[in-house]
This record gives sequence, structure tokens and C-alpha cells, in this order.
Amino acid sequence: MTVAHFALGGKRIWIAGHGGMVGQALIRRLGHEPCECLTAPRTIDLRERAAVDRWLGENRPDAIILAAASVGGILANATRPAEFLYDNLAIATNVIDAAHRHDVGKLLFLGSSCIYPRDAAQPIGEEALLSGPLEPTNEAYAIAKIAGLKLAAAYRAQYGRDFISAMPTNLYGPGDNWDPATSHVVPALIRKAHAAKLAQAGSFSIWGSGTPRREFLHVDDLADACVMLLQDYSDVRPINVGSGEDIAIGDLAKLVAEVVGFEGEIATDPSKPDGTPRKLMDNSRIAAMGWTPSISLRQGLEQAYAAYLAEASA
Repeated sequence: MTVAHFALGGKRIWIAGHGGMVGQALIRRLGHEPCECLTAPRTIDLRERAAVDRWLGENRPDAIILAAASVGGILANATRPAEFLYDNLAIATNVIDAAHRHDVGKLLFLGSSCIYPRDAAQPIGEEALLSGPLEPTNEAYAIAKIAGLKLAAAYRAQYGRDFISAMPTNLYGPGDNWDPATSHVVPALIRKAHAAKLAQAGSFSIWGSGTPRREFLHVDDLADACVMLLQDYSDVRPINVGSGEDIAIGDLAKLVAEVVGFEGEIATDPSKPDGTPRKLMDNSRIAAMGWTPSISLRQGLEQAYAAYLAEASA
């Protein structure tokens, strides 16, 4: 890895996607650094090349963290593949190309652990990229994210740009998407468990068998990793950002139920897809840089549930 320290002091950093869970966490974290966070108005559609180009030309950030994306769980990915592929390709293409043309000093592109093959050896190292077929239930999103990280790498190779990519594992925390039709597993489980608790139901159900294993990272831990990578990582290779631990979905549901205070049964629904059997990333490269997560899964779930209750009562 070629180390080229990027000092944050006095820098203007555009958080592309500031309204999302990751963007909000980045703004919280960068509030402790001697830099200025830039946010584009929601009227700026990142899928529109001219709008992105105009905004960058007017605001001239020194760095960009590209956290904007169209995201969702298994159901959303399965039913809206064209939207996930097009939107995420357009966002990545427009922002990365405009960053080059407006001479942005550094860009951090955020991908996803779903870029790796469905049956990759565990834990998944960065070298597994493009070594096998993707998980069909989120293939469109994964292809767009692969294209984004490859585009960042191409601008780095051809034009010498300090564009880097990080691959977070499954994220959760304050600011999450609680919509049952589009949410990921943690917010979906929190919502189900809370609803079952209020209804005094005897059980709630989870998708699939409950046996697939997933790794989870609190979004504030990701934000902390991003700040470190923005300053001290400069390499063509993407870098994994994860917790280093995984858990079966069934056990996660039990832990969520404990946090929420639901005491009933948890039923499985084998008619629904499981997705990838296991997804645990090799965290060794970022760990060697001195970064480790600080928020345990139980602690993070307690924070996420508190955030859900606060949003539900607002």
C-alpha cells in the first residue's frame, strides 16, 4: 500500500448521500475533525450528469465520500433490479467522472460486501472479487458497485487520481430504513419484534431458514473507518470494512427480540429465500492499519432500537 497522508485540516469534504444512514454517520464523525462538510440539496439528482457537474463546479470540494446509493433488502433487489442497476451505475459514473474533471483531491467510493461471489471462501478477502458468480438475489446492485469501484480504480490508473474504494459489511444503526418493503435485515427484525410486542403476539416470522450467517457493523464504526481511510489509505485495491464476526440470522432474531423485550416464539419461513449461505469478510488489512470497531452487536442493536422508537414517535 502506498501511504499518502491526506490531512483534513481546512478541507471541504462533500458527503454525497448525506441524508442516508451512512451519510448521517459521516457528518456526525467529521464534526470532530477540523474540516467542513458539504451537502448538496436534495434537488440535485446524482443520476443527472449535468446537475452533478454544475454543483461540483460551484462548490469545489477538496474530497468526496460517495455514500449515495439506491439500496434495499432481498425483496427490493429481487423486484427492482433495473432500478438498482441503473441508479447506482449513474450515481457512480457521474460523481467519479465529475470528481476527476473538477480536480478533486481525494475520493472514497463506498461499495458493499455483496460484490463478492456467492460461494467465496470464508472469510472473504479482497482478492475474491470477480472470482465466481454473484448471489442472484442482489446481483444488479452488486454489479453496479463493482463497476463503481473499477471506475475509481481506472481513473486512478489512467489519470493518477487518489480515488479509493472501501467495502463495508452489512450496516445498521440510527438513520436506518425502517420500511418493511425495502429495509435490510436488522431494521426489518426490529420492526417485526416491536410490532409483535405491542400486539402481544405469540410469535413473529423471519424470512428463510434462519441458518445463513451474516456479519454486521454499526454505521458509526464505519464512519470512523472512513475518516481513517480518507486520511491514510491510498491504494488501487478495495479494502474491506467489517466487524470480523458473524451470526446466524435466527440467532440475530433472538438477540433482537431480547433487546426489544419480545418474549414469544420466532418462526421461520422456508418459502422465502435465504440468500448467500454465509458472508464474513476478511478484515485483516484494515485491522493492520490500526482500526477496529468499538460498538458490540448488542450495544448497537440497543442504539438502533432507541433510534427506531424515537423516529416512530416523532
